[in-house]
This record gives sequence, C-alpha cells and structure tokens, in this order.
Amino acid sequence: MTVENILAKLVSFPVLGGESNLTIIHWIKDYIESFDVKVNLLPNEDGTKASLHCRIGPEIDGGVILSGHTDVVPVEGQEWSTDPFLLTDKNDGKLYGRGSCDMKGFIACCLAALPHMIKADLKKPIYFAFSYDEEIGCLAGPALARAINDFYKEKPTYAIIGEPSSMEPIVGQKGIYILETYVNGSAGHSSRIKQEVSAIHESMRLVLWLENRMNQLIANKRFDNRFHPPHSTIHVGLMRGGIAPNVIADKSYFYWDLRVIPMDEVDTIISDFESYCREREKELQEVFPDFSIKTIENHPPVPFLDTDAKADVVELVRKISGNSELNTVAYASEAGQFANEGFQSVICGPGSIEQAHRANEYIELEQLEKGMEMINKLITELSVSNHT
Repeated sequence: MTVENILAKLVSFPVLGGESNLTIIHWIKDYIESFDVKVNLLPNEDGTKASLHCRIGPEIDGGVILSGHTDVVPVEGQEWSTDPFLLTDKNDGKLYGRGSCDMKGFIACCLAALPHMIKADLKKPIYFAFSYDEEIGCLAGPALARAINDFYKEKPTYAIIGEPSSMEPIVGQKGIYILETYVNGSAGHSSRIKQEVSAIHESMRLVLWLENRMNQLIANKRFDNRFHPPHSTIHVGLMRGGIAPNVIADKSYFYWDLRVIPMDEVDTIISDFESYCREREKELQEVFPDFSIKTIENHPPVPFLDTDAKADVVELVRKISGNSELNTVAYASEAGQFANEGFQSVICGPGSIEQAHRANEYIELEQLEKGMEMINKLITELSVSNHT
C-alpha cells in the first residue's frame, strides 16, 4: 500500500480522544502482522482502548522508537468543506481530513516504510509505539514508554515523536498541567454581599492571584528564550458560576492551565496557590463556616522536554530530516514522557502544527514525501554496521 492509501484508511477511523480506539489499533496491528512482525497490545483497564508496540530488526541495544498517537480531536462545530473522515485530494498538493496532519500522516509514513524495514539488513532495531488518548492529556504515553522499557531485553536509545513539525527537529516543549478549581460560598440576596461570601468574587481573586504569579515569574526574569513566549504561562480558559445578577453565587468553578519552561517547577506554583487558598478559607470561614476552595487535576501533568542540542539523537534527526535548525514548541506531546523513561527524544514529523485541530485540516503531499524520506534515511542509518 502507498502512504496515501494507508493515510486514507487511518483517517477513515473517527476515533476521538477519550473514545475506544480498538478499530484503528486492530487495523494497524493486522497490517503490521501481515509482515510477520509480532505486535504487542497494551490495553487500558477495561479493555476498551489499547496502545501497541513492536520491534522490527535484531534484539540489540541502540534502536530507535517511532512514536505516534491514534486519536484525533472533534470536528463538531467546525465548518468543513469535505467529509472530515474521508481523505480528500483536491489536486492542490494537499490531502484533507481529520488527523491527516496530527498525526496520522506520520503513522502512515511508518507503516508505508515497513516493507523496506523488513527487507533491510538492520543492525539496530526500529520500534513502533502508537498510543491512545493523547489529545485529552497524553494519558497513555507514560505506560507505553514504560512498557517498552520493561518488555524488551534490549534497550532502545532514541525516540522520535512524529508530531507535525514541518520536519524541523524539536528539542524542547513546555510542561503542561490542567486543573479545576471549585469554590463553595453562600447564597443570598445581592444586597447582602458583605454578609455572605460570593463564590464568584472569590474565584476572581484566585484568578487574579494566578495572573499575578505569572507576572512575578516574568518580573523575576524566569526566561528561556528558546520558547515563545519565553516564560511560563498561567491561563484561565473556562469559568462558570451564579444564577442571576441579584443572587449571590454560592458555587463557582474555573479551569486553568500551566505551561512551564523547564526551569520552573509545577509543584512550586501549585503549592503557592494552595497556600493562598488556605489563607482565604481561614479568613472567610469566619463569615461562612462552610466556605471552601478545592483544586483537582483535570488530567495528569505532561512533563516538559528539554533535550540537549548536543545529544546524539539530535545529530541523528538532523541528518535524516535534512534540517539542521532546532526549535521548541508550547504544545503538549508524549516526548517528555519518553524522555523520562530514559530515551533521548526529539519531536519531528510531517505537516504543520498550524493545520492541526482546525476545520479542513490537511497535510501537504510534499510533507508526506519528506516524512517517508526521513524514515527511509533512518533505515539506511540503522543498516550501517558501525552505527552507534
């Protein structure tokens, strides 16, 4: 099958983050096993989802993991000019469809290159590692990276995470943590605002504290100029509370996210926020004893990626991608999770992140070709007996 044929099949599976991915993962499994490669599934607890991993080549240390995710973001509410789950060629050098860019294009390149891998005289192995639920918080990444460490006797050295980067090697990403904060106040007539505790008013104080904390990091010159913006960010993206203008809100909540540069600690920021919350509780419980503030995880934190520009994996990806310029990103990926398992990790894949998550998502045919070229060059590199 050509890379375009494979991509069309992958796009046809409307597997959203959080939903079962068994249809697409079993199709990929069957395809790989048709080449007599043993595939290992890593199911979730209730068996409704699964990641997969496999090895092509010898049981020797020093191999390379090619990692991607099988889920996509929703299309509801977006104005598509084509069926988002039918890969469409408009003869403009682009292939349209949900996930074509993010990141089924990379998986298609991996699968299309599989026959070449099988025929090559690989001296170091190549591993496929395809996950689920990346789009709702990189939830399966840690278990998949850990499983590769535990399952194989040999130790892979490198991981290439094929997120759309226009084939630029990405050596850094911010760590990301999304949280929910719930405020419980006391209801009453709006004229009694000083006798009650408004959950909305207190939520606004908390939001202001978060903004001031971000500004403090900036004032303290906590900068990493590899990133844009070069500082950690704290953002509140959703807030709800209240029932009417003349009723003091007894309930309010907001969702917020932290995106931290490698030098900043998520735990420190959260601890400082929690200390402020306890101060507010102590003060306002004198007015309303049941006043409370509770913050919970929306999903587990996604670790940052901070690969040294002089690392061997960077030299390798520069060579096979044809790009020497290094970059960083602010979006989440599984790269930091693979790095935390001891694999030198770089993000590099076909397509532009500018096309991801929007209506009429597409990948350029030229980018698919470059993705295939990168993997074929990797095969050549790993077929050289003196490769280290």
